[in-house]
Amino acid sequence: MSASGHARQVDEEAADDLYDRIGRFLIDHGLSPDPAHYSFAYQILTDPGGSIAQAVDRLSDGRVRVTPRDIEKLGTSVATGEPTRAMRGNDDAAAGADKLVAQTQAQVEGFALMVRAMHDETRGFGRDLEQSAAAIVHRPGIEGIDEIARVTGAMIARIHDAEKRLARATDETDDLREKLAEAHLAARRDPLTGLPNRRAFEEAFAARDLSHGVWCLAVCDIDRFKRVNDEHGHAVGDRVLSVVGQTIADACGEHLVVRHGGEEFAVLIGPTSLAQAAALIDVARATVAAKRFRNRETDRSLGAVTMSVGITTVRAGETGEQAFVRADQLLYKAKTAGRNRVLAE
Repeated sequence: MSASGHARQVDEEAADDLYDRIGRFLIDHGLSPDPAHYSFAYQILTDPGGSIAQAVDRLSDGRVRVTPRDIEKLGTSVATGEPTRAMRGNDDAAAGADKLVAQTQAQVEGFALMVRAMHDETRGFGRDLEQSAAAIVHRPGIEGIDEIARVTGAMIARIHDAEKRLARATDETDDLREKLAEAHLAARRDPLTGLPNRRAFEEAFAARDLSHGVWCLAVCDIDRFKRVNDEHGHAVGDRVLSVVGQTIADACGEHLVVRHGGEEFAVLIGPTSLAQAAALIDVARATVAAKRFRNRETDRSLGAVTMSVGITTVRAGETGEQAFVRADQLLYKAKTAGRNRVLAE
């Protein structure tokens, strides 16, 4: 290959890599493949030390995503198009898997009922036949009694074998039902923290009882979490996430606490007033701030680990996403006001 050809190949590979990185950026931040979003990602990825990239780092404070409000503050309009194909694919795959589990559960339930019915109907049949055969054998003068005994004995053996196989099928069906139930729960649980995940939140939000009063939604975000990962490594960061998530869950009692994504946790509180919900979540905030985290490997202190919280009343008729966006905006204001605080509205 000539020098010019090699250089062209290198340029093409670099372009492909940049294209892939832009695609991943759009997916990570929930942005549609709109030209404005593409340009926004291009500026950040091609000039990581530039003012826009640094501003994004400051605004997001290490979160997984910058918010639409963040992007607009940087002078880029936020398009309202569909998410990227890859993102839709992930959501569709999760929904498809969930639907498949539900369908399989229904089929297994039906099969279990059928097997149990068969087992109940045949449970005493072999014993009854065996007793009838014994009575026939002991009656003298019946022509062909030996042949009848032989055929009956063969039937009894086959029935006993069928009963054993039905019993095994019943046990296997029960085991499969348990595994499907476990799979259903696993799809709604965050593997790192053990807390429910975003899907569990969406289902709980849709199923909440509106007849007993007001519900509130809190969004909690660990302050300067990127610093923890950068200075101590992701393993330490994961432990911090787990401890903070469990601390919030312990403080909130029976209310639903989920890991919504990255270092963000959502809490569905209710029915209760906004003031009571804010007081409850402030206890969680204060408990987290009072903890003293250390790096197990180096025994080095992590410094203060705090969280900021935005909490809002869920309005009538709105979706979980709408309430979340409003709580997230309050969270942003709490960070701007100095972090380690709860802002309720």
